[in-house]
Amino acid sequence: MKFISGLNAFQADRAWGALDVGQVDATTVRLHWTDQPYRWHVNDGAEVFIVMTGAVDMHWRKDGDEGVQRLEAGDACFAEAGDEHVAHPVGAARILVIEREGSE
Repeated sequence: MKFISGLNAFQADRAWGALDVGQVDATTVRLHWTDQPYRWHVNDGAEVFIVMTGAVDMHWRKDGDEGVQRLEAGDACFAEAGDEHVAHPVGAARILVIEREGSE
């Protein structure tokens, strides 16, 4: 058993720094802290993205169109493999990301 306290206070030393919560088979569960956007990318597998604290504007592209959805604490996003997206935090945010090991 592994217990982790204080996740809502976790702060990395750099944007998108992470605390490894655990791994289930070939899937990682990581808590990220950031105050900077990530970069446009496409995952090679599905990704679950849950905002724990703060807010994040999730941008995505599909068929040449771009959209954005604001995610508040307690909101989640599920990205299929191949979905092009980028997360832009609004201030500092903590995000739980569940994805295939080695994904970006």
